Amino acid sequence: MITLNLNQAKAHLSECIAQAEAGETVVICKRNKPVAELRAIPQPQKKPRPIGLLKGQFSVPKAFFEPLPDEIIAAFEGRGG
Repeated sequence: MITLNLNQAKAHLSECIAQAEAGETVVICKRNKPVAELRAIPQPQKKPRPIGLLKGQFSVPKAFFEPLPDEIIAAFEGRGG
């Protein structure tokens, strides 16, 4: 954990952010009293999601592939209904 006064943090903001990205916690103080904490936000997983997670648990109904009613198509096209 790194502790800095506000003026130091302002003068070295880029360095503080780099340290937070590296896993450090930076505590910012005002008149030697802690007022804020700077730390990295956890990044989402970068690996691809596996295909077929819901296999057997979900099926697309046959009605999904049928043409839409004319009034719904008109609404999508802004022609009223």
